[in-house]
Amino acid sequence: MPTEPENASPSNPSAGSGVGRRRALLAAGAALAAGVGAAVGAAVGELADRDRTPGRAAAPGGPPPEAPIPFHGARQAGLTAPQLPATRLLAFDLPAASAAADREALRTLLAAWTRTLAAAAGPSPDPRLRADGAAPRFTSLVGLGPALAARLALAVPAGFAELPAFPGDRLDPARGGGDLLLQLCAADHWTLAVVAELATTAALGAGATARWAQSGFLPRTAPGATPRNLFGFKDGTANPDEDAARQWVWGPSGPHENATVLVYRRIRMDTAAFAGLPVDQQDLAMGRRLGDGAPLTGAAERDEPDLYAKHPDGAYVIPATAHVRLTGPRLDGGARMLRRGYSYDDAPGDRGLLFCAFMRDAGQFTRVQNRLAERDALNPFVEHTASAVAYVLPGAPAGTALGDHLWA
Repeated sequence: MPTEPENASPSNPSAGSGVGRRRALLAAGAALAAGVGAAVGAAVGELADRDRTPGRAAAPGGPPPEAPIPFHGARQAGLTAPQLPATRLLAFDLPAASAAADREALRTLLAAWTRTLAAAAGPSPDPRLRADGAAPRFTSLVGLGPALAARLALAVPAGFAELPAFPGDRLDPARGGGDLLLQLCAADHWTLAVVAELATTAALGAGATARWAQSGFLPRTAPGATPRNLFGFKDGTANPDEDAARQWVWGPSGPHENATVLVYRRIRMDTAAFAGLPVDQQDLAMGRRLGDGAPLTGAAERDEPDLYAKHPDGAYVIPATAHVRLTGPRLDGGARMLRRGYSYDDAPGDRGLLFCAFMRDAGQFTRVQNRLAERDALNPFVEHTASAVAYVLPGAPAGTALGDHLWA
C-alpha cells in the first residue's frame, strides 16, 4: 500500500520570522496537496482502466460504477459471486391443491422469480433500483424444501430430506422450514428491501404464502479476506477451492451438476459471555487464534490444522473439544462444506450467526452437528433456534428459467 510522504522541513532563510514561517508552511502544504492529488488521480485512473464497464461512464470526479453481477449462468450467482455485505432470506409455502395444479403453480412462480431477479440484477425497469443510473450490486439464489419436493415428486437428488433433530436444539418452527427458500444479497439494504417486495409480490401472485424472513450482514472486510463473526473469529477460512467443491459441494454430472444443498441454521450467540473469557481460552475453544485466524498448530490462517500435534505432556495442541477439530474434514473423509454465513442482530439478547452452508449431501452436516452437539466447547455460548434445508437449483442460462430441469 502507498505510504504517506514525509513532511520535510523547508530550507528557507526567512523561516525564522512569523511571515516566513507562514509562507514556508503554505508552500509545503501546497506541495503535499499536489503530491497527494497526483497519487489519488493516478489510482483512480488505474481503477477506471481496470474496472470500467463498456458503455457506462463514470460520474465526473467520482470512481467508476461497479459492473452488475449477471443473473443468468450455469450456477446461481448467489453462490458464485463474492459475498455481498447484506442479506435477506425469505421462505414461502405453496398450499396443496392437486399435484397437477401445484406443479403448475411452482413452474409459474419459478418463471416469475427468474424474470424478477434477472431484472433486479440490472438494468431494472424499477426506478428504485436505478436511481443513480447504475445497476445495483445484487445476487440471489432459489431453493426448494424437502416437503414440496416429495409432495410433487420433483427430480431432486436421492436422499434429499429434512434434517433430523439434534441434541440441544431450541427450534422455532415459525422461523424455519418452508417449501421455497429465496436468499437475496446486496451491497445495501435499500436494494434488499425493494427486491424482497418484488419477489414477495411474485410469490403471492403465484399462490404462495409467506412463512418467515430473516436479515443479516457482514462486517466491513477487505476483498479476498475472511469475514469475522460476532465472536470475533474469522468464519469460512477452510472453504473448498473449485476442485474440492466439484467433489463435495456441486452435484455430480447430470441434471444436478450445478445444483447443491443448503443447510441453514439460525444460531443465537452469547457474545458477552464469550467475550468475557480470556483470549487464550477463546482460542482453545475455537482451535484457532483470534488475532490472525491461524490454527493453534499453524502460522497462517489457511494452514491445515494438525489434529495430531501434542504438547510435551501429551495433551493435544488443538483440544479434543475445539470447534475446529470437531468440524475438521479429516473426520469426514475429507468432505468440505462451502460456508457463506452472515451475522444477525435482532434484539439485545438475540444476535448471532446465520449459518449458511452448501454441500452435495446434507448427511455431511448431520454427522458434523452430532459431533458438535456432543462436546463442542462453544456449546455453552450458542443455541440453534431455527433450521431449514433446501435443494438449490442450477442456474438459469439466458433464455431459460430456474427449475426448467424439474420438468424434463
